[in-house]
Amino acid sequence: MNELLRTAAESRLDYVVNGKTRHLPFMSDAEKLSLERKAEELNERKTLAIKGSSKIKVTDIKERGDFREVQYILHEKWLIQNDDSFYLEEKIVRRLASLTDTEVLEDLAESRPEVHQDFEAFDDEDLERKGFYYDRMAAVQYAERWWNSHNSQYKNFDVNCTNFVSQCLRSGGAQMRGYPGKGTGWWMQNNTWSYSWAVAHSMNLFLPRSKTGLRGIKVGSAEELRPGDVVCYDFEGDGRFDHTTFVVAKDKNNMPLVNAQTSNSRMRYWSYKDSTAYTPNIRYSFYRIQDDSEKS
Repeated sequence: MNELLRTAAESRLDYVVNGKTRHLPFMSDAEKLSLERKAEELNERKTLAIKGSSKIKVTDIKERGDFREVQYILHEKWLIQNDDSFYLEEKIVRRLASLTDTEVLEDLAESRPEVHQDFEAFDDEDLERKGFYYDRMAAVQYAERWWNSHNSQYKNFDVNCTNFVSQCLRSGGAQMRGYPGKGTGWWMQNNTWSYSWAVAHSMNLFLPRSKTGLRGIKVGSAEELRPGDVVCYDFEGDGRFDHTTFVVAKDKNNMPLVNAQTSNSRMRYWSYKDSTAYTPNIRYSFYRIQDDSEKS
């Protein structure tokens, strides 16, 4: 069983690293397209995935008559060469496979859609004004420390991307405010939280509207971002934002590399063209985090 899953994982790595295509009847069309986009984007960036590796951890097995249903965690790594520099990109995904003793019938990444909640307007004048000085290094260090684990000081969610980004911002010195109104401010306290803390669409509304403390200036391109900034994603282009990532580095082309959770990722290229959720209609919001040492 593990050998079959390893073979499936290696076939995905081969496509990206070596450009080798195999007969992959178990792979969904969406995943094939995501691998093609990743390979094409690497080529466009004049960047190479020079080596890949994967590890598999089986978490559950159910007998289903003629086949087994296997839940497992796949940890993929790629050594990326970008001009004269190298970095390690990592991605961890929960997957569900159906297989017999001799073949993989189906192998899919788990889908965990986010429940949308709207962020409500609030009056900054009613909030205590405190100086906010953003420690980008501390925020990036937090993103690197916790991208693939759960900090027990915070609640964890099945869809954890925005909660993770909020934790990174908090570690950089952003102050919570607005409790106990779930639609106001930005906070997590007493086992509850604001929509803006944990919901991608609400964070996308909150950052540009906030006028004091944590706030974001929307910029026109990914190239303008710095480590410590935020990218929000509307995969369908329908006006509802679905995902949030945190910038931890820039590549040699001055483009952001991001860490994220839900599908835990480290040093992933910002565009998410390698995601099965990607569509040609995708829209991005790029936020430069603003503090009181900078002018808007």
